[in-house]
Parts: sequence; C-alpha cells; structure tokens
Amino acid sequence: MKTFLAGGLALAAALIAPTAQAQAPAKPIIVLVHGAFADSSSWNGVIPILRRDGYFVIAMENPLRGVRSDAAEITSVVSRLKGRVVLVGHSYGGSVISAVATGAANVKALVYVSAFAPDAGETALGLSGKFPGSTLAGALAPAVPLPGGGKNLYIVQGKFPAQFAADVDPARAYLMSVGQRPIAAGALTEPSPRPGWKRIPSYFVYGDRDRNIPPAALGFMAARAHARQTVVVKGASHVVMVSHPGEVAQVIERAAATR
Repeated sequence: MKTFLAGGLALAAALIAPTAQAQAPAKPIIVLVHGAFADSSSWNGVIPILRRDGYFVIAMENPLRGVRSDAAEITSVVSRLKGRVVLVGHSYGGSVISAVATGAANVKALVYVSAFAPDAGETALGLSGKFPGSTLAGALAPAVPLPGGGKNLYIVQGKFPAQFAADVDPARAYLMSVGQRPIAAGALTEPSPRPGWKRIPSYFVYGDRDRNIPPAALGFMAARAHARQTVVVKGASHVVMVSHPGEVAQVIERAAATR
C-alpha cells in the first residue's frame, strides 16, 4: 500500500499550491523519485523517518518513459516549490534527477540511492554494462510492444526477489514483483543531457550486493561526481531504501544539511 505522502503529479501540484505552501519551510524539501520496476511506495520506510525529523516530503511518480520527458514532468513540480530542494533518485531515477537539477534552480543537493549518475551522452544501459556483475538481462520477461511503438520492460515475477530485492522480506518482495511498474526500453538507451551533479553537491548510498547496477559502476559514478559522502551498505540489494531505510534517510538528511 502506498503512503499518503506518495502520489502522482496531480497530488504533488495540490501539495505545492500557494494556499498549501504559503512560505518556504525552514528545512529543505525532500523530493523522492523512484526508479524502474518500482513505484513511490518503495520510499515508505524512509518517509516516516524524514517526516519525524521535520522534513516536508513529496514522493513523485516517475513516468519511466524517457530521461528528458520524465525530467520535464518532475521539473514542472520541483521548480514551483518554495524553498530549497534535495532531490533523491533510485536506480533509473538517478538519471532523471540529474537532468531535473539542470533545469530547477532551487535544487541544493542530489542523493543517488543505488542510482545512475550519468554524464552528458551516457545511457543507463551503457553504464550498467561498463563493469561486470549485472544479472538484470537474464531476469527480464519478453518485452511488451506498445501501441504507439516502443516496448515495455518487466522483471519476471519469479525472478524479481533474487534479482531486485534479495534482502527484503519474501512476502514484501513478492508484492513488489506484482506491483512493479514497467520502464520503456528506450528510456534505458536514451542519452542523458548535461547533469546537475557537475555543479550541485551529491551523495551516494548503495548496497554491495546490487544485482541490477554493479557496485563497481556505482562506486565509479560516485567518485566521478566527487560525492561528499558515499555509503556502501554491506549485504544490501538494489532496493537499499526498502531494506535499510534508516541508513538511506541518514544520507538524505546529511545532504539536506549541506551549506
């Protein structure tokens, strides 16, 4: 079940209407962007911690259609927020927040949670294949053709827990597999625009048992971005925010404290 703080663009727009947000909050606003094969409920463990510590949180629904178009939708909300914003992206969501940060002047920090941090012209698929270790290709179901062209990608439900959420309670991992949202195949091969991490402080947290994005690739991207903090969670899977919400929330709050 999704938390009441997780919603789509319509809900986010309502939350940031002038009557709902009359003035900028004292603390930065935390905007959470999920990745492929997931939805905003993947942040359900992190949100209560941030809320308890006084942060206004919006968990966005990422369309998962393409880097530029997804970033444009997120930017349309982020750019209207009153106050400083910390963008947090998981997996493919990292590609999206990198692009959003370029178009939204109020972003003060970026947090990559088992996420891609591409340079201009790079693709998610290319980065995941830069180092050995990803087993995602063998876990994908046959691509589903879309009426207007293109294809949707899913992970086979029976392979989802081991591939995506190996350290998550099996019952929850099963629910995640059933509720997974597909990503357009073209989104993973779309070249990224100029990234925000080149001028905005970045933070990284990921697990050393990630089977979607090789940990070596995640470490490479963190080092290249000159991350202010990189946390590697021992034994954690690709969905480190689900299995280790406390560690992830701690990194987000560290980013929010950036001067």
